[in-house]
This record gives sequence, C-alpha cells and structure tokens, in this order.
Amino acid sequence: MSELDPRAALHEVRAEVGKAVVGQDGAVTGLVVALLCSGHVLLEGVPGVAKTLLVRSLAAALSLQSTRVQFTPDLMPGDVTGSLVFDSREFVFRPGPVFTNLLLADEINRTPAKTQAALLEAMEERQVTVDGVSRPLPEPFVVAATQNPVEYEGTYPLPEAQLDRFLLKLTLALPARDEEILVLRRHADGFDPRDLAGAGVRPVMDAAGLAAARASVRRVSVAPEVLAYVVDVVRATRSSPSLRLGVSPRGATALLAAARAWAWLSGRDYLTPDDVKALARPALRHRVSLRPEAELDGVSADMVLDGVLATVPVPR
Repeated sequence: MSELDPRAALHEVRAEVGKAVVGQDGAVTGLVVALLCSGHVLLEGVPGVAKTLLVRSLAAALSLQSTRVQFTPDLMPGDVTGSLVFDSREFVFRPGPVFTNLLLADEINRTPAKTQAALLEAMEERQVTVDGVSRPLPEPFVVAATQNPVEYEGTYPLPEAQLDRFLLKLTLALPARDEEILVLRRHADGFDPRDLAGAGVRPVMDAAGLAAARASVRRVSVAPEVLAYVVDVVRATRSSPSLRLGVSPRGATALLAAARAWAWLSGRDYLTPDDVKALARPALRHRVSLRPEAELDGVSADMVLDGVLATVPVPR
C-alpha cells in the first residue's frame, strides 16, 4: 500500500478508480469529498452509467469493507439492518448488511418508503436499534445509494427526511463519444467489471489513512466573511420564487463541510467563496423543492441554485 501523505493518497485513489470507470470524474471527486466528511452520497443516473461499478472500485482502492444491497419492492427493513432470530434456546441478533464500512444501497428508490426509512437511524446516528437495543456501526460508515431518475417505471420518490441525510447528490451523465469508445475498447480487450483486481485496481489507502485525512480537513480554517457567505446562499434559497422549500440549517452545515473537504483536496488550508460555489449544486440540489409552476416551465434545482449564486454578493 502506498506510503503517500493522505492528500496525495486520495488523489491516487481517484486514479485507481479510473482504471475501472471511464469518465465520471465529478462523481469520483464527490465520493471522495463525502468520505472526508463522513457523509453519505446519492448517485442518480440512468441504468448503465457505472454507478455501482464506481462505488465498488472506490471501496477496493480504499481497502474498505463493502456490502451491496439490491433494493427491491419486497425488501424488508430487517433485511437491511438485521433482526432477531431464534437460535436453540434464545433469540440472538443477526447483523444485516448495514454493518460494513461502505454500504452500496443499489437502486434505493425501487423499494417503498418503509424500507428506505430503515436507513435513517444508521445514516444519522451510526447505529441500529433492534428490539430496544442500540448497536454501533463500524467506523468509517458511509452509505452510497444509487437511484434511477424518478420518472422511471417502478420507482418511489425518496422522502424529504431521507434526502436530507445525504451530504451530496451527484448526477451521472451519459459518457461523451470518446469516453464511450474507450469503454467499448476496454470490454473488447477483456475488461470484466466483476473482476476489479484483474482490471488493476489496487488498494492505496486504508481506514487509518482516511481518518488522518479527515483530521486534516477539520483543520481547514474558515474566515467569518466566508461563513456568512454560506449562510447568505442558504437563506437566499428560502426566498426564491421558484422554490416552495428552501435549504435548512442542516444543508448549510453540509455545504460548509463539503466545501472544506474540497479546499483541502485542492491543496489549501483555508476556505474560499469559490470552494462554496463549487460544492453548492451537489450539496443543495436535493434539499430544495420546486414549485409546480416552475417545474412546468422547465426550471431545475440546479438552475435555481445558479441564479442564487449569481445574486448573492461574494465577500472580498
């Protein structure tokens, strides 16, 4: 495993993921930012844009334990969190797949809200309570959930309380023509997405290295005027005529945390307004709710956020 310092090691992690996933650099960076913040990520994209492969490759490069759960309409909460089972003379707890470092919640919006809600406590408190007993989850613990766009058949919109638990929402677009040609070339040369080791993806960091990186991120300084800028951006969403629901204070803390991680990855130990702007879309797009008339006019959450960033004064 590489002996690089934490920042260099994480840049190398991104290079390792690139051995399996073509393009999607923004999503890779977003996942690394979320790991630095102990935050969860929602990946949205049409089927076949490497959402699952991206998460699996990241876990392999970080040498983290990873578990995949395929969310289906008949999945029960106990199938995720674990449950009590009768063993000989007594009931014992059998841990579910949530007891891992990186949980891949695949197609999370294909299961009803009852099962989606089974993750709420795990995501917020890093523990699972079954039969009145709370059981802590491993450290680190991050949920990387994938979902298809909500207009696809057989999907259930995530509740607002569930969405608010995700630090970032990352959208994965279809690849460019050159990237798609490279994907086909790799497959023609024998690439097997189920064999990451065969693709050359190797672990270059571990949980201890990730903990050291997180400690460095917490030392990124924030000037009072930049802190006020984050608040002003969030408050501006609450008065936007296109939104019926703006960003909550939890969203402000999420934007601040993600921006600090981005600043550290960029080689700085202080936060700038540009860092805030860079993370505003992924940190806030899932925390706002459009008015029906805005949706009918073709307005998107990203468009509203771009308008907010263009109007809020930037500190000098």
